[in-house]
Amino acid sequence: MIRVLIVEDEKPISNLIRMSLTKEGFQCTCVHDGAAAADLLEQNAYDLILLDVMLPEVDGFELMEYIRPMEIPVIFLTAKGSVHDRVKGLRLGAEDYIVKPFDTIELLARIDVVLRRYRKCDMVIETGGLRIDTASMRVWRGAEEISLTKTEYDLLLLFARNPRRAMYRETIYERVWGGEYPFGSKAVDLHVQRLRKKVGWETMLQAVNKVGYRLEVTP
Repeated sequence: MIRVLIVEDEKPISNLIRMSLTKEGFQCTCVHDGAAAADLLEQNAYDLILLDVMLPEVDGFELMEYIRPMEIPVIFLTAKGSVHDRVKGLRLGAEDYIVKPFDTIELLARIDVVLRRYRKCDMVIETGGLRIDTASMRVWRGAEEISLTKTEYDLLLLFARNPRRAMYRETIYERVWGGEYPFGSKAVDLHVQRLRKKVGWETMLQAVNKVGYRLEVTP
């Protein structure tokens, strides 16, 4: 599980980010000032840090100087949107710089890019009788390679990375297709039906009443 440290002094924003990331399978810790974040970093290991700039005690730019030798990827989340501030954040070693307000879908997409860059996500995933090579985007069942469309592959990867987790149709659509879920759309259901048959997940990829779908595999 990917461990994320959220350093944000505005608690409503911090809680929203935590809920959104937890829903997607991340393990999140929230802290509300730079000094407390430094203390946590001394005691715990994290795979990613989401860092505000304007923080009590120690600001985000100062904290970044402390984080940099640890080689933990950092994404700045801040209202300081000037070119000067963006350049400063990136030159300090941040992987990305997102200006508030931002959309949760965009944040998740940027996190995916950064984690792939750092190879924090599994390069080969084995689940449900499949072997998924995320570098080459190829899928095998035993010795047989399974041909999938880009959408089917993205859908497969989403379930593979979130086993035993009930996922809403709205969440599935946002993560695979991007954008807001169109009311009454059957896109998710139709693609799930095709994916089940192609990869042999007829019993494992289960419908969850009034929610969406869950990949039920043995831990």
